[in-house]
Amino acid sequence: MGSGENILQQPAVLIIADDPEFPRAVMARWQTERTVPAFTLIGSQVWNGASLTAFDLAIVGVVSGGLLHASLKPLDATGKPVVCVCNDAKTLQALREKLPRILALRQDEGWLESLMLVTGEALRRGEAVKRARQAEESAALDQRFATLGRYMLDMRHNLNNALTSVLGNSELLLLEPGALSAQVSDQIDTIRNMALRMHEIIQRFSSLDTELKASAENADTQASNGKKAFVASAR
Repeated sequence: MGSGENILQQPAVLIIADDPEFPRAVMARWQTERTVPAFTLIGSQVWNGASLTAFDLAIVGVVSGGLLHASLKPLDATGKPVVCVCNDAKTLQALREKLPRILALRQDEGWLESLMLVTGEALRRGEAVKRARQAEESAALDQRFATLGRYMLDMRHNLNNALTSVLGNSELLLLEPGALSAQVSDQIDTIRNMALRMHEIIQRFSSLDTELKASAENADTQASNGKKAFVASAR
């Protein structure tokens, strides 16, 4: 996967297991896939729920000392996908009853392929959620900009009236240079020049509005002509 946007970053997979063969088998199998995530390996003895947001998916293998539930509970609280591979039916059933959100698999023949199917789908779903969230945030930002733009266009008339008053009064004052000191005249001239610049900016807003409207109308016309041409060719 590419880099840059969060949704395009390499997925991060957390593996918690006390048997070193478990993560080796999982990572070796993942090497045959098109997308290989970044793995973080940790044993249940040192796992304390730290860095809960630093992964996209968690895989829990066989852990010792009755620490399975203690390892899974903080993971379940993150709301991120968690897959637990159990080595017996009793543990599997207990997990499904106590932590139904966690995906539990039995470590029997073919478990590795089942794990790849489940985790692959979980990562794809998580990526889709990220994309949707980013699209919503982008749409909200565009809406804020659009609202600001409409407000600025709506206020053009009021701003022009205010600038006309500033320009008119400053020019009247400058027509009587003898009545003002050189410093005051320079200050008034600066006010006049800044007002002219502001007027130019407002005029540019109006020009952009006209250009955007013309572009939108042109796009609508081209789409309409294209649709008519398609209909005509289909007859």
